[in-house]
Amino acid sequence: MFILHASSEIAPFAKTGGLGDVVGGIARPLAKLGHRVAAVMPLYRRVRDARVPMKAAAEFDVKCGEATRRVKVHRGEMPGAEVFFVEQNDLFDREGLYGGGLGDYPDNAERFSLFCRAVLRIVTDLRLPVDIVHAHDWQTALLPVYLRTSHAADPALARIRTLFTIHNLAYQGLFPSHFMHVAALDWSLFNWKQLEFWGSINFMKGGLVFADRITTVSPRYAQEIQSREHGCGLEGVLKDRAADLSGILNGVDTEEWNPGKDKLIPQRFSAGDMRGKAACRAHLRRRMGLPESPAPLFGVVTRLAAQKGIDLLVDALAELVGTEAQFAVLGSGDDGLQRALVAAAQRWPRQVAVQIGFDDRLAHEITAGADALLMPSRWEPCGLSQMYAQLYGTLPVVRRTGGLADSVEDRATGFVFDEASPAGLILGVRRAIEAWRNPPAWAAIVQAAMKLDWSWDRSAREYAALYAKLVAPAGPEAPGA
Repeated sequence: MFILHASSEIAPFAKTGGLGDVVGGIARPLAKLGHRVAAVMPLYRRVRDARVPMKAAAEFDVKCGEATRRVKVHRGEMPGAEVFFVEQNDLFDREGLYGGGLGDYPDNAERFSLFCRAVLRIVTDLRLPVDIVHAHDWQTALLPVYLRTSHAADPALARIRTLFTIHNLAYQGLFPSHFMHVAALDWSLFNWKQLEFWGSINFMKGGLVFADRITTVSPRYAQEIQSREHGCGLEGVLKDRAADLSGILNGVDTEEWNPGKDKLIPQRFSAGDMRGKAACRAHLRRRMGLPESPAPLFGVVTRLAAQKGIDLLVDALAELVGTEAQFAVLGSGDDGLQRALVAAAQRWPRQVAVQIGFDDRLAHEITAGADALLMPSRWEPCGLSQMYAQLYGTLPVVRRTGGLADSVEDRATGFVFDEASPAGLILGVRRAIEAWRNPPAWAAIVQAAMKLDWSWDRSAREYAALYAKLVAPAGPEAPGA
């Protein structure tokens, strides 16, 4: 099969989070399975500045309301796939991917609707024999819409099937209704069953309605988003598409995140030789200014936000320090949470250390050197840090939600608690400390966690099976008809 991934970010070229890692990580294992893989993303300023090797491939116009935009397409490569970069400097030659210091760019509807139409022009102009268009998140959610409406009669596109992946349902691409014209969408689609959402256009909703199949980044999240609590207003649409909705857990880059190969940690180790783990722990304490201690060391590497449960950690610290455990925190985000964590480090300097910002080396050092990793998220579509931690024998303590619940088995490969509250987090930490005080039991959990397969090979096999179902002989009427 020929699989074309369309995404607003792809690692290593440009990314803001897990979305870029997915598209960058899945290509090579799909190619190893015998598929032809290509990917398309905008040509952002940071890609141009990085001088990514590429060659001119096509040039055409795209009409955006009353304006006509000239688009150039360039072809490059990444492991396992060819990559097409969509150049439109008025829209994409900017400092940020989606916005700047004043918030989201006000023309994001035009930017990403143009990108979607450019993807389809790449397919037709370059005569790519695409079988599957795999669209990712709201920025590419109009691809299934165009393919089933305005572009449905194009014989070069008629055979293409679509898979739409939700990476984070909270970000939906909501815009004023007048962007229907700019995005070249027929006004007949502006109704409550298709694109309209409380008087606005909802790009994400369009993808959910018109895609042939829908996936999320973990099985549990696929169930959670059908509830009012986690459905972000789209739970009704998702329930209607429940038969076509599934969850495939993300993978991780097991070359970058491998304690036996990691160049960013002070001493390497493996499940068969754990001596380097103690050296990494001692180094981490020195790096973070924490004294040596016989108590366990808990790491936190995250965006500092209520979604990640960091306010729960702040409220729990006064009791947690009573266990004599230590906490090494790396992250940035909400100003109030940053100030609260810094204040906690000043109050309990022998047990709490905080670094605000992001430091890739320190992220690896915490993952390798801590005994356990805290992830008390209120909701988490997938999460990757818990997988990294398991591979390094750093047992995750997570809330039972989304991908955290799917990747951590309580007392077998980590520790799971249920309640999104300081008390729930305290219970989870205390249970981890109880196990840590039993070295043989702790070692057994560590060994089980380090042997888990979180490679992209596993995810690729699941996606390939889903692609095969999509291109099977045609079944019932297309979605959204």
